[in-house]
Formats: sequence, structure tokens, C-alpha cells
Amino acid sequence: MIVIGGGLAGSEAAWQVARRGVEVTLFEMRPSVLTPAHRTGLLAELVCSNSLGSNEIHTASGILKEELRIYGSMVIKAADQSRVPAGQALAVDRERFAIWVTNAVENHPLISVRREVVETLPEGEVVVIASGPLTAEPLTKAIVSLTKEDVLHFYDAVSPIVTADSLDLEHIFGGSRYERGTTSFDYLNAPMNQEEYEAFWSALVSAKVASKEIPKEEEYFEGCLPIEELARRGKDTLRYGPLKPVGLVDPRTGTQAYAVVQLRRENASGSLYSLVGFQTGLLWPEQRRVFRMIPGLREAEFVRYGVMHRNTFINAPRILKPTLEAPTVSKATGGRVFFAGQISGSEGYVEAIATGLLAGVNASRIKRGLPLIEPPPDTMLGGLSHGMTTESASDFQPVNASFALLGPVMDRIKPKGSRRRGFKAKREYRMTVAKICLERARKLANIMT
Repeated sequence: MIVIGGGLAGSEAAWQVARRGVEVTLFEMRPSVLTPAHRTGLLAELVCSNSLGSNEIHTASGILKEELRIYGSMVIKAADQSRVPAGQALAVDRERFAIWVTNAVENHPLISVRREVVETLPEGEVVVIASGPLTAEPLTKAIVSLTKEDVLHFYDAVSPIVTADSLDLEHIFGGSRYERGTTSFDYLNAPMNQEEYEAFWSALVSAKVASKEIPKEEEYFEGCLPIEELARRGKDTLRYGPLKPVGLVDPRTGTQAYAVVQLRRENASGSLYSLVGFQTGLLWPEQRRVFRMIPGLREAEFVRYGVMHRNTFINAPRILKPTLEAPTVSKATGGRVFFAGQISGSEGYVEAIATGLLAGVNASRIKRGLPLIEPPPDTMLGGLSHGMTTESASDFQPVNASFALLGPVMDRIKPKGSRRRGFKAKREYRMTVAKICLERARKLANIMT
């Protein structure tokens, strides 16, 4: 069978097919054809961030990752193996992570990797389309033609990365928010007083963007807004968003700053840090000028600047079943076609891995003459696949893992009164939800095998 795309979803899908004894060809157009965001030909190259979100089991992201470990996810194993300190988050050394995945896929005896652009869908084949949000134009047109639906899009952006030795540590202190599970240099924090913040904000909202045509507001993805767009929504918006000072007390003064810029370790050696929440579409000279106004970053050296790009995804409620098969496309090609990753209507790294795993498992089951698996909605994987395919088709936006997707589980517990109030009660309640999801996931894993 065939997998199109060597990102997180495609790599996971190909691995899941192969581990079940089915030969698979994985097509990836890089490095011969690069996207506006990618820089290498490695499989599973991370673009926007090096963080896969929280590992804590009382969070939606933490539950989904733990489920994926139960299901035998290769990509999550790669993330665990290439992890760098980031408090309770699962952050990875990008290069080590991508090399790990690339070696695992390319060295599997049942996986053949072909570095080619796919322009049309093959007929009569079992195919997983995991071409990502930056799908090449010819394949996008082929998908539109076969689905009889226009693909949707939003604008996404990437944060800059700076070198650690270019930072001024006299104006920076280490530590994560509320000092939760972190060492001094997992996160670095650059505090700003009111005067410094207001000067930075003024420069940011007037800075020049890379494109003369700024997309309409509704075309941005709200979960990953460019920092300049956030700033335009009000002078204090950043102070309640990526620059919020809450929980970050400067140990040198014992006080909380007016605003704080956080930097997260990018690699195992600690030589690189990314600016958290600073995804941007500013011109590169403008990024140097404006971001160097931040105390501690006056002499910052940028190894990667932020960029903006247009992401493509399908209208999943109209096209996909919870199994992630696209019946209309299957019928049109005379084969069986699945979608996975961000093009399928999921949003986020872990969600891409999860949809790749489900699509790969189901594609392999067709080859083995087994019925498709529709994961139950009392698992986070099932909540995600059902959420993607049952949302309103008229205003569909990509779906993240969230507790809102676990309605059947939440209703079953029915907490009363004060159990819904307060951090401790909310955490205990979600731990109970997590326990139910993971118990169900273990049963599902037996069926998947």
C-alpha cells in the first residue's frame, strides 16, 4: 500500500502498516522540493515548535500521548527518546528526533521510501494521504477534484530560534511558571518593566510584515496567531497571552515583572532557545530590530527567523468517517483512501501522530481482510476522530484534543457541586476521566494488534 507524506502522520502511518506485516511505499517530496517552512529532507521534521505539549495525565494532550504509548506509537517513542528538559512538557531536540524517526522508517525492511512528488492519486490502491498542511499544489487540485469539495485553509506562523550564548543572562532568569518540574535552564525568562513593554508593543504593531497583503482576520488559526496580530488586538493582549508574568517571580528581586518573554530549550546541549508564543510573519530585519528590544535579547543571534505560511486541510465532517476513510475518494479511485495529519482536519503535533496511527492501522486491516476500527469516543483517540468528523461542516476548523471531545466519559462521572470548583478538584476529576480513557485504550490496543 501507499502513504503520501513523510511528516509526523505519514511516518507513523507507514510504521503501523509495516509492523503489521504489510509492505508499504512512503512518498516524500523533500528534499528535492521544499516547502515554505521546512529546511531539511528528514522525515518528521518539526516546524512550528519543538514541544509536543503537556505530559501530565490530567491534561487532554497528556492523555492522548499516553494512549499513543499504549497503542505502540513509534513517533511518540522517538519523542521520548529525544526529549529535552521542558518542565512538564514533552519537548524534543528537533534534529535528534527527526533523525531517530528517519532511521526507524528507512531501515524497516517492509518500508520503501521514495523521494518523489505525488501529483495524482493512484487508482485501485490502499492509500493514506498524510501530505500535511503544505501539500503541493498538483496534489491539492487532485484532492479537490476527487472530493468535489474545496479544501479549506488558514494562515500559520513559526517562532524564531536564538543561540543561548548570544543572550544577556544579566537580564534573564531561569525557571518555568510556578516552578513546576523544571531545572533552572529548561526555560529562560526575560522580564520587562512597563516602559520597556510599551516601547516593544509600539514597535511590534507598526513593524512591516513579509507579505504586502495581510490575510483577513478570519483566515488566521486562532490557536497559533502571529504575535503582531495579537498585539494589534490591544496594548495588554500580550500580557494576558504569551508575555503573561503570572507565576514567574524573578529570584533576584523576589517580584513579578510587568511582562515576561519566555524562551524554551530547543536541543539537548542547551545551545538553542525558541521564543515561546512568538510565531510571526514579520520581515526578517524587522524581527531583528523589534525582538532585540527585549531586555536580555539585545544582541540575540537568530539561527531561524519566524515565517508565515498557508495551511491546507479538508472539510473532514463532509469527507471522512471516524475511521478516517474518505468514502467518496475511495469510490472515485476504485481503492481505499484515508487521510491523516493536519490535512485531515486535526491540529497539533500529537493529533497528527494519532491520526497517522489510526489511518495506518485501518489501512493495514484492509490488506489483512479485517474490519476497520472506529475508536470509541471514551478514548481521546476516539474523541478526536469523532470530533473531527462530526463538527459543523459549514464553519469547520481543525480540531485539537480536548476534554470537550470526551462527553460520554464526562457524563458518566457526573461530579457534583464543589467538585467542579477549584484547581485541586478539577485535577482530581480529570484524573478520573484519564483513568477511564486509558483503561479503554488498553482494550482497544488488543483489538488493534
